[in-house]
Amino acid sequence: MRARRISPLEVVDAHLRAIEKINPSINAIVTLADDVRERAVEAEKAIMAGAPLGSLHGLPITIKDTIDTAGLRTTSGSRLRAQNIPEHDAAAVARLKAAGAIVMGKTNVPEMAIPYETDNPVFGRANNPHNPQLTPGGSSGGEAAAIAACLSPAGIGSDLSGSIRVPASFCGIAGLKPTTGSVPMEGHTPSASGVVGLGACIGPMARRVADVALLFRVLSPAQFESHSDRTEGFDRDQLGGARVAWYVDDGIIPAENEVKSAVESAARSLADAGLEVFEATPPGASTGQQLWIDLFSRAANNEIASLYQGHEDEAGPLVSRLLHQAADEPAEFEDRIDNAEKLAGAVLEREQRREALLRWMQNTPLILAPVGAIAAFEHGRQRVDIDGTYANVFRAFSYSQTFNVFGLPSVAVPAGKTSTGLPIGVQVVGRPFEELMVLAAAAIIEEALGGWTKPELLGLLNREP
Repeated sequence: MRARRISPLEVVDAHLRAIEKINPSINAIVTLADDVRERAVEAEKAIMAGAPLGSLHGLPITIKDTIDTAGLRTTSGSRLRAQNIPEHDAAAVARLKAAGAIVMGKTNVPEMAIPYETDNPVFGRANNPHNPQLTPGGSSGGEAAAIAACLSPAGIGSDLSGSIRVPASFCGIAGLKPTTGSVPMEGHTPSASGVVGLGACIGPMARRVADVALLFRVLSPAQFESHSDRTEGFDRDQLGGARVAWYVDDGIIPAENEVKSAVESAARSLADAGLEVFEATPPGASTGQQLWIDLFSRAANNEIASLYQGHEDEAGPLVSRLLHQAADEPAEFEDRIDNAEKLAGAVLEREQRREALLRWMQNTPLILAPVGAIAAFEHGRQRVDIDGTYANVFRAFSYSQTFNVFGLPSVAVPAGKTSTGLPIGVQVVGRPFEELMVLAAAAIIEEALGGWTKPELLGLLNREP
C-alpha cells in the first residue's frame, strides 16, 4: 500500500469478499463495521496526498468480541450485552487505530471468554477452518479462525489461560501472550481487575511472526524505543547461542506423541540455528495449573456472577452452571476469611515460585514447550483422549496456564501437523519484557518448519462450480 501497488480499498474489498464466501462455514466474524470501506477510502486519499502514515496505515484488522470498539457492537458472547455498543475504544484498539489500522469487524468468542471452545448463545459456535467439525479453540477462537482462513490479516485477542495461544495452535497461526502489564487491558469484559490482573493480557495474532511483531510494536511501543531500526521488531542475531530448555511433560499430563514430535522438531530447528538446546523441565511447571485455579478461578467466577446478578436467566448453559456453583458457595464470615487466607497463600506461593523460575532463567532465557497436550478436538468435548488417557479439557492445557500464572511472554507458532493434517503449535517463552527475543526464536521455528499453511477448506470453497 505504501508503494501504491495496491490500495487500502482494494485490500478491504478483497477481505469483504472472502468473508462473504467463507465466513458462513466457520462463523468467525460476528459483526462487520458499517464504515470500513469509507475508512479505506480515507486511508487511500492520505497515501495519495503524501500525508504522514502510521505503521499500520490502511491495514484492516479484526478485534475479539470481548474488547471494546467505539460505535461497534461488543457482546462478550452474552445475551446481557447483545446490543452493547461502546462509546470508547479499548486502549489497545485506540493504539492500533492511531497507527492507521482500520477495524473491519469483531470475532466470535465463548460466552464471557471462559472455555476452550468458541460457542455462545448470541452467535453460536465458530468452526476450525482446517476441519469445521472441530473447534478453533477459545477464547480467541473466532479471531484465530478468521486469520487462518484469510478473512482478516491480523488482530488482537486476550489470554488468561491460553486463550490466544490455544486457538493459534489449533488454527495454525502465530499469537503472542505478552508480559503481563505490557499492553493495557482497559475496555475488556470480563475485566482483569484484582488478582486476575496478574495473569490476563491482550496480545496480537497474525499468520506470520513478523506480523505479530508489527502489531506488538504498536501495542507496546516502550519495548521498541531502543530498537527503532528494526523493521521486523526483532533481530535473530541477538539470540547468539542462547540456552533453550524444552520439555513435553510438565508433571501434570504428558503431551500426546504428535505434539511431542512437533516440540522436538522445533527444538532441532533452534539447535540448527546455533542456540544451545537441551531437554529440561523448568521450575514451577508442575505447580502452574493448581496455582492458576487457586489464584484466578474463584475471582473470575465471582466477577461473572456479579455481572449476571439479577439477570441469571440471560446466561447460556456454561455460564448457568458457573452461576449455580457460585450460588452454592458458603457465605459465612468464617468461610470468607478462609478463602481470603487461601488466596493470600496462593499469591505468596506464586511469588516464591516465580522468583525461583526467573533465577533459573538467568542462564536459560528461553523455554520451548507444547501449547497444550493435544491438537484441535471435536466440538462439545468435555474430556479428550491423549494417547489412550482421558483427561478433562482444562487439564490438557496446563502448559499454557503456567505462564499466565508467572506473567511471562509466550508466543505460539506452528511447528507441525498431525497425521490427519491438523496444525500443531508450540510456545516459546521468555523472561519478562523480552518479547523481542521470544519472537526472534519463534521466527526461526516458523522459517524452518513452514509456519501457516492454507486450510484445505479454502481450496474447496474457492473451486469454481
